[in-house]
Amino acid sequence: MAQLFTRDTQAIFWNNNKTAIQRMLDYDYTIKREKPSVAAIVAPTSNNKFEKFFYGPDEVMIPLFKTTADAKAAQPQADALLNFASFRTAYDVTMEALEVGGFKSIMITAEGIPERLARGMNESARAKGVIVIGPATVGAISPGAFKIANIGGTIENIVQSKLHRAGSCGLVTRSGGLFNELSNIIAINADGIAEGVAIGGDRFVGSVFIDNLLRMEANPEVKYMLLLGEVGGTEEYKVIEAVKSGKIKKPIIAWCIGTIAKHYDSGVQFGHAGASANADSETAEYKNNAMRDAGIHVPGSFNDIPEIIAAVYHDLHAQGTIKDIKEPAMNICPKVRRSKEFICTISDDRGEECTYAGFPISSVATPDTGKGIGDVISLLWFKKQYPKWATDFIETVLKTVADHGPAVSGAHNAKVTARAGKSVVESLVTGLLTIGPRFGGAIDGAAKYFKYADDNNLDPKAFLGYMKKEGVPIPGIGHRIKSLKNPDLRVTGLMNFAAANFPKTPLLDYAKTVEALTTSKKENLILNVDGTIGILMVDMWRALGYTENEIDEFIESGTLNAFFIVGRSIGFIGHVLDEKRLAMPMYRHPMDDILYDVPEAEKL
Repeated sequence: MAQLFTRDTQAIFWNNNKTAIQRMLDYDYTIKREKPSVAAIVAPTSNNKFEKFFYGPDEVMIPLFKTTADAKAAQPQADALLNFASFRTAYDVTMEALEVGGFKSIMITAEGIPERLARGMNESARAKGVIVIGPATVGAISPGAFKIANIGGTIENIVQSKLHRAGSCGLVTRSGGLFNELSNIIAINADGIAEGVAIGGDRFVGSVFIDNLLRMEANPEVKYMLLLGEVGGTEEYKVIEAVKSGKIKKPIIAWCIGTIAKHYDSGVQFGHAGASANADSETAEYKNNAMRDAGIHVPGSFNDIPEIIAAVYHDLHAQGTIKDIKEPAMNICPKVRRSKEFICTISDDRGEECTYAGFPISSVATPDTGKGIGDVISLLWFKKQYPKWATDFIETVLKTVADHGPAVSGAHNAKVTARAGKSVVESLVTGLLTIGPRFGGAIDGAAKYFKYADDNNLDPKAFLGYMKKEGVPIPGIGHRIKSLKNPDLRVTGLMNFAAANFPKTPLLDYAKTVEALTTSKKENLILNVDGTIGILMVDMWRALGYTENEIDEFIESGTLNAFFIVGRSIGFIGHVLDEKRLAMPMYRHPMDDILYDVPEAEKL
């Protein structure tokens, strides 16, 4: 992989570090990326489904997931994992990501991962061809394309350091702080960096100096490289060997910090876990001399680095290897931004014509469009374009449940309220407030329990035993009047429609085996209209490609009952208008229909 990141790279961010994510999105907006660099966030303890962040003056919603596997399944194009877990969790998170697969790179910010675990983790990543940046890193950047979290600092510092567009230098350091400092030095004395990686300060990091320099050698955008090593370790010698063998041909500027260590009598650790010399060959001075002898550009001191950068850059520019860079147009992030209080993902009324899930109302409303109310529901409720058989089924359901006469509780309440002189809206609401577990709720319950039984491979007898143990009558089974000998024609119509139009009906087929057992006990324990609707809705969603988790979410959120609410509203309004048309007086329930049992109150 010659280039670490591109403008299409997207990441899954493990741990909801809002500041770091916002900095990434501010960078995306500044460089005019086509899509945000963060595709998903893994937040195991959060119950939210998304998090809002600013994208320039506007906001974007980034989905939240409980696990890396869930996030990767939902965002398969995201091939970078930004592991912001603590040192106690970072190892497990990385190993899980390697097991999930599909990641080209994993960055680990935590420092102090036990060295035994770090070595095993890095070996596993290498075996799978995954680049690990860290542990103990601030990340990496491909200027003008993608940056990880906090690398480069604030957006003002990024622009000042020319990290908003690609330059010519490949920068590799251990230190994150010095990475930012060197980026600025390179911007002042040359044209900026083409790619940069802070490999991390722990003793055992995933990708070492030579891994990144060999990649930069293959990256045509990188014209020369700058390596900042430090006292401790021997990784610089791999670079020396690559230069001597000709694997690396591009100019390298290099310096190992920590030369002051020679003035101490005993070994001193300089900040990073790996910054401690255990032999003469690990001292900064020894490594600097070895790199100089190999033909690498090594300054006399850190303070001489700018002069060396300028000399190498101007030499390559004079040769024509480096061309002048045209500064790209940038966006400017607003200093003051206000978060939105409401979110809408189904319709948009900001243009000349309101849209339903991206479709202008005129494209679905008039008869010539061939669209019906089922199409509108599929757009506004599910943000999908359902096929005709599915939208026809939705309309069939609405027509089937529209009314069941004036005696049912919802219609009765609506009529009583209308006779009290209330408006259509007020009367309708009283009817709707009656809908619940005992009136209309069987659709949700039937879908939930029959799906549970089918998912868990319960045969009909086991299902009945499970429901008995739960202490719940089977929702969707039983009718007060209808039976095997006197079938409900609404149920017959729904089943006939499904048989003729559904690709398959596995849950309905299962429900029929349950009905065969229940009716053998009592012939009115048939599959009723609520049960048939709930079960066929599950079959519809399965046929449309929804996951089992998505269908469970529909059931839990009350989506199924919503079909009953919409359909029955038609009937409630009809009854209300009927009362208004007939000019019926205030209703008083007849006393002979009330059992009065009112003894004299006990005196306390």
